Amino acid sequence: MVNNSSTFWGIKHDHQADLLCGKPADYFATKENFPVLVCAITVLGGVLRMILKNSDVFVFIVLSLLGFLTGQLANHFVEVHQLVYPLLRTPSFSLYSYFLPLIIFLAALDVDFYIVKNMFWQVMLTGAISLCTAVTIIGYVVMKFNNESWDIQCSLLFSITLCIIDPLHSVNSLKPIDISKIYVDIIRGESLIICSITCIFFGIFRGESNYISVFTERHLVMGLVFDIFGSIIGGYWCARAIQFILTDPFNNTLTNVVLCFSLVYMTYYLVEYFGMSGIVALVTVGLNLDSLSFKPRMEFIITKFLIMCVSVYEYLIYAFFGIVIGCGNVKYFRFHSFVFTVILYITVNIVRLLTIILVSPILMHSSYEYNWQWGVVISWTGIRGVFSLLLAPEIYNFAEQKIAAPHLLIFYILTTSLLTMGINSHMMLHSARILGLCAISLPRQMAMQNAIQHIQQIIRNTINLSKTEKILTNVNWNIVEEKAKIEYNPFSHVSHDKDKSATDEVLIEEARLHVAIIQMSSFEKQCNDGILAVDAARILIGATKSYCPIHGKFMSISDVSTYVKARSWIIKFKAILTFLEYHREHALYISPRSHKFLIFVHRIVFSNAYEYATHVVTIMYIYPMIIHINPVARELNVSTLLSINYYFMLLYIVELTFKILILKRSYFLQYWNTLDFVIVVIGIIDILCLYFVTLKPNSLPLIQFTVIFGYLRVIRFLPIFKIIIPILINIADVQVKKSLSLMYTITKGYVKSQEDAKLLIRQISSRDSIYQKLHEILDKNKDDAIRGLGRIEHEGRDVVIALKTKQAIRNVIAKALKNLTFLWSRGIIDKHEGIEMNKVLLKKIKALNSFPMAIPPPTPDKYLSNIIWMENKDVFIEFFKDRARLTYFDYGNIICREGEMPQGIYLIISGMTSLHSSSPTFGIDSNPRDDTEIKTLYTEYCTSGDILGELSCLLKHEVEYTAVCETTLQAFFISLEDLYEGIDIFWPSLEYRIWLKLALGIANQYFEQTLADEDLSFQNCVMFNLVYVETLSSYNEMAINTVTMKFVIVVYGNVINSKTEEPYLAPYIIPKTCDQIQGIADVSKLLIILTSEPTTGDMIAHGIGGALMNGFKAIITNGSHGLDLASLLDLDSGIFSLEKSKLAIMEKQKILNLVFLFNACVWFTTGLRTTKKDYNWKKKDEQDMIV
Repeated sequence: MVNNSSTFWGIKHDHQADLLCGKPADYFATKENFPVLVCAITVLGGVLRMILKNSDVFVFIVLSLLGFLTGQLANHFVEVHQLVYPLLRTPSFSLYSYFLPLIIFLAALDVDFYIVKNMFWQVMLTGAISLCTAVTIIGYVVMKFNNESWDIQCSLLFSITLCIIDPLHSVNSLKPIDISKIYVDIIRGESLIICSITCIFFGIFRGESNYISVFTERHLVMGLVFDIFGSIIGGYWCARAIQFILTDPFNNTLTNVVLCFSLVYMTYYLVEYFGMSGIVALVTVGLNLDSLSFKPRMEFIITKFLIMCVSVYEYLIYAFFGIVIGCGNVKYFRFHSFVFTVILYITVNIVRLLTIILVSPILMHSSYEYNWQWGVVISWTGIRGVFSLLLAPEIYNFAEQKIAAPHLLIFYILTTSLLTMGINSHMMLHSARILGLCAISLPRQMAMQNAIQHIQQIIRNTINLSKTEKILTNVNWNIVEEKAKIEYNPFSHVSHDKDKSATDEVLIEEARLHVAIIQMSSFEKQCNDGILAVDAARILIGATKSYCPIHGKFMSISDVSTYVKARSWIIKFKAILTFLEYHREHALYISPRSHKFLIFVHRIVFSNAYEYATHVVTIMYIYPMIIHINPVARELNVSTLLSINYYFMLLYIVELTFKILILKRSYFLQYWNTLDFVIVVIGIIDILCLYFVTLKPNSLPLIQFTVIFGYLRVIRFLPIFKIIIPILINIADVQVKKSLSLMYTITKGYVKSQEDAKLLIRQISSRDSIYQKLHEILDKNKDDAIRGLGRIEHEGRDVVIALKTKQAIRNVIAKALKNLTFLWSRGIIDKHEGIEMNKVLLKKIKALNSFPMAIPPPTPDKYLSNIIWMENKDVFIEFFKDRARLTYFDYGNIICREGEMPQGIYLIISGMTSLHSSSPTFGIDSNPRDDTEIKTLYTEYCTSGDILGELSCLLKHEVEYTAVCETTLQAFFISLEDLYEGIDIFWPSLEYRIWLKLALGIANQYFEQTLADEDLSFQNCVMFNLVYVETLSSYNEMAINTVTMKFVIVVYGNVINSKTEEPYLAPYIIPKTCDQIQGIADVSKLLIILTSEPTTGDMIAHGIGGALMNGFKAIITNGSHGLDLASLLDLDSGIFSLEKSKLAIMEKQKILNLVFLFNACVWFTTGLRTTKKDYNWKKKDEQDMIV
């Protein structure tokens, strides 16, 4: 056997790999049949996995035995030997480099980076203790009980190889036990640390084996530092590159899978090429990638593909090493070999138990749930796997004294791996059941029971709704209910104690963990939907995981701000720079009668050329200063340096004199001028010291004092910072804006997560006390976050405007992508055209990465167009622009009080106000709501763009909240009289627009989940008329057509079911079983969402009939003042669209005639009240509508 071991990048001497086991080929060897062996092992592993019900250990045992038999047959049959000979010729490091990179990457990818980050020192200590204990005890046992002629080096390498814990299989058995994720990640982190250290150790051996004569402690230390820190830095930047590539929106699923697979190997080979540890780099890459590092829903696909590849690799590894063992000489297998295997298995478990005892204080500090029962279960996690197997051949290669039976090294590790994988996995589950750790806690049982009841209720509601469909009238609903019945009991094996009940403290802690999980899923969903930036989502998830282990801690927005810790220092730094910024002095007035010399000096001092000249002089002095600092150069150029010093001091004195002559006493008001004065004084003292040295050359104190003052010449370069500070201020300003943008995005995402959690707290706990407490906590946290949003918006309006604009653009493009996908799936758009259009939209999304960070806020007069019911209506804007006035409020001022009559509406331009109110009445005078409903004070925050007082002004009803300024506030005020004048002139268009905006706001606020698939934006509702507002007066009835009406929502007032008299109080969605409703309140407003676009005839009938009848009713009952053409034909009123109806010219003319006829009736009934100015507006609007 050749004794020269092979390396990865080159093979020594004769360029032939070692034959670790088996006989050399005495024939012409080819590799043509080796792929057949690989495919056969892969297929056999898959079949065995299917037959043995996904039991990995039995699959590995069978493959290892079959591999051993194949190796034995290879020793006797040339045909079989020709099949396995390429494997025997493969260098051991090649197998290591083929298989281990992907396996270690998958193991690291499954570790939670935030848990490892928060518990870094605990994980490091656990890994170090485990490694030292295992190496010491296993090494002693190997040397004591092994009968083979192994030297100390071989025994040490063997113990190091056997101490590696498999990060994949060691924790797989813990998942069904419902163990804390902290323990799982600690164990995986421990195994990754041990694997990394072992790979670094073997890598140093492998790299220095050629230069063993110069292998010193210095080489060892330098190699360790390079392997650890260099690999970590390389892995970090590779992770950033991989993340950038995998998040590219233009990559499809196949491209991402191929790129991820290839980039893992590219990272490994690249880092290894530069002499560092590829395994440490891949561990760093895996830890830095999370679900947000991939495109939405891409992590699941890539992870499944990697798991499939790793499973195939494991089949091949166990089969290959079984073949290698089988090719060895059987005579070395004695009874003691099997006894020694059992001794190794027992030793491995004793070492693991001792390690858990030693690290128990660390685990107890990591989680309050740890106890001795969990310690017993975790002590069985010392499972060995493919990591030890892949390093086993290196023991023989690096051993100083070659042993006769190298295949026994692999045999001992392989059998120990299979024993730990089979027995320890079973013992983990068995001990957990015996110790009662598999039992589900009572709070968990209650939460699961609530979830099951919720699902059962959904099934019942679905069945009841389906019974109303005509097409399903002949269905046997008894069979449907029987088959759909859920009989799942997740805790049937748990013994119940009837007297035992969970306290509120226990239930609130369980609910807190559920809230944290809901928040993290909300952050991830917002990130996938483009609402939340990746950086912000990562910070929020990291903060949630950091505070989650703290008992009783609900994460607030202040906790997130503390977690970020990035904003305060840079703002302070910018303040310091602003304080130090140089401001040019204001030119003092110089009388023309003044001395000509002063006038000349004045022009020089306040010229730009003078400023530039001073900076040039400062820069020119750099070279003489370098020579002065260098002792050798200074001795050679003493006279020259003295002359240059005198020359520069003369320039500084002239500059100082000129400025003092012009600025006089105000010269010292500028800090930079004071610094110039200090420089001149020190320079003069320096010159005097040099002069005295020439007089007394033997005075040592004088010489030392002169040398010190010579080095103080460095301060002459400080004025150059006048140029640098503005640049630094701009950089700091950009960073501040980034910080504000990030914090605003974080706070906005946090608010959304609180809203999502509130929707599910009833499913978390059904106990009213827990529900109320959770409700209060979530509301308080949400209010604090919204207050923070207002402060950020007040502090950086331009940044917030840019963020909102960017998000609006993204929402529009996302909606276009959704519509494109729908048209593509229905076959309306061809596949090629769909791909091209998809690329165009994706380019626009990608272009948002370069969107400006700040957009200047519009001037106050531009804000009127931001009122949603004025948008795109110049006639409305022109009318209210003359009537709106700008108002200002200080912090703490009250804009309006609850119970007061409204004076008008306020459009907030800048600042933030808080609205405090009791439960909203929604127009219900006598509140017949459930008495058990939580009665609390509501607090809401309004910022720039929000409007106060719309509903109260429409109804001429008391204000239902008190508005208090949280910051200085600027707002447009439109009085009640001006508003009603506009409503009269533009009736019914303006009033309808306001009601539509209010109805949509109420629907989106209270029924967001139900209406998630509906596009309820104001513009689309106005344009397509699939949503409109209907008014239902007291005792009037309205039929509900379930075919054309998808949703009927009571947004104001209350109605009853005409048949059952069941009351429906706003806000409420009318059930599908209701056919007719009747108004109860004086005014009830209904938001009706249609199923599809109405036909032209329906639109005409609804538009003409509804508008004219409403107009005649108004004239008869209220003495209305007439309708104008623009109002009646205005589609934004939600009645119908003349442009969209595609009527013929004749049909349009008929409608115009009806309008003029109706206006004539109005004129004769009430008289014409339109002034000349009003008529001009109306005439302009009529012309626009007719055109």
